[in-house]
Amino acid sequence: MMKHWPIAAAALIVASCSTPGSNDPFVGFGPDPALKAPKTSLIPMIGVPDVVGWAAGAAPQAPPGFVVTRYAEGLEHPRWLLALPNGDVLVAESAGPGEKGAKANKGIRAWVQKQLMKKVGSAVPSADRITLLRDADGDGVAETRHIFAQGLKSPFGMTLTGGRIYIANADGVVSFPYRDGQTEVTGVGAEVLPLPGGPINHHWTKNVVATPDGTKLFATVGSNSNIGENGMSAEEGRAAIWVYDIASKQARVYANGLRNPNGLDFEPTTGVMWTVSNERDEIGADVPPDYLTSVRDGGFYGWPYSYWGKHVDVRVKPQRPDLVATAITPDYGLGPHTASLGLTFYRADAFPAPYRGGAFIGQHGSWNRQPLSGYRVVFVPFANGRPQMPAQAFLTGFLNADNKIQGRPVGVVVDGKGGLLVADDVGSIVWRVAAQGR
Repeated sequence: MMKHWPIAAAALIVASCSTPGSNDPFVGFGPDPALKAPKTSLIPMIGVPDVVGWAAGAAPQAPPGFVVTRYAEGLEHPRWLLALPNGDVLVAESAGPGEKGAKANKGIRAWVQKQLMKKVGSAVPSADRITLLRDADGDGVAETRHIFAQGLKSPFGMTLTGGRIYIANADGVVSFPYRDGQTEVTGVGAEVLPLPGGPINHHWTKNVVATPDGTKLFATVGSNSNIGENGMSAEEGRAAIWVYDIASKQARVYANGLRNPNGLDFEPTTGVMWTVSNERDEIGADVPPDYLTSVRDGGFYGWPYSYWGKHVDVRVKPQRPDLVATAITPDYGLGPHTASLGLTFYRADAFPAPYRGGAFIGQHGSWNRQPLSGYRVVFVPFANGRPQMPAQAFLTGFLNADNKIQGRPVGVVVDGKGGLLVADDVGSIVWRVAAQGR
């Protein structure tokens, strides 16, 4: 009881001067979400849900006609997934490397945030490994697992192209040779693309995907702050998506002004790259929304000077009206503070037709909003290469009836049989959702 009193006290202080958000579970969704006027606060609103975990036999809920099973459990903070061509699945077991040195975020706000991250299961030691899961008999449960790679640095994103596995560490992309059926690699990997890392590394998660033709890699790098308060020199190369040409080994920033992009995938009918990104804090429970957007070469998406296009954030000094004038409005809002991370388009045919070609998005869930938001996997239908309304809460129950955390979804991927796999880092489980009869 006593060990949580500073957190509870902080929550009471903040609650006394903060305004709760909408109870609509889809507030801030869609191509033109309503944006409330910003309302700044000294400290962000705090939601302090307890972690209770999953009871034996319990599982998240999917819509009628789907079955949810435990593909693998007893993992150590599983964050991201990669389905391999032979049916094996790689899972990144990792957590943040931590902020180190004199440049680490300090002060009461940073302390409160760190304590809350511990309470909601996000501040744990990092296993720093990739585990291979194998479902040899095809029953939807992985019977065997192997340590595929270890000694990594908070690994997150993974991709396979040209006979090599690429892994995004907290400070850059490394690669290993790979052949079908291989269950482990050796060493720490060949350095491919260094990316901005410590000492702060505020948003440490980095994703990597290969283009469908296998010629390029795209990698995400989140910001080092909420709104540039550590100085813009600390944001060099961050809040961005990088592109790396495999043949020439040349890299550059492809798009920027994205506060914390994570999921990356290519829309099946157009081949256009899309990302999900987390937006800024401390201007209200309902503003601005996290978002799903197509990504343009050379595009600027506003951070930190503006949000949702050209809505200026007056807290940022100095202002940059020249950049705000070029800011691209995202394509589709995903709700405020939902911590949308995972993204995968459904290219298989095992799910019913309305799901084919649409996007599944893992929403890790808020720690700084009341009511709590996220804590689910949502589905966004697509038509003619564009996201549609309404979105659907596809996998729910990560919060129980008492609003306590049973799990938190992160990465999502479609396996070789058309099932949806979901990494649940707090629940230590990879869930599998399959259509009944398939």
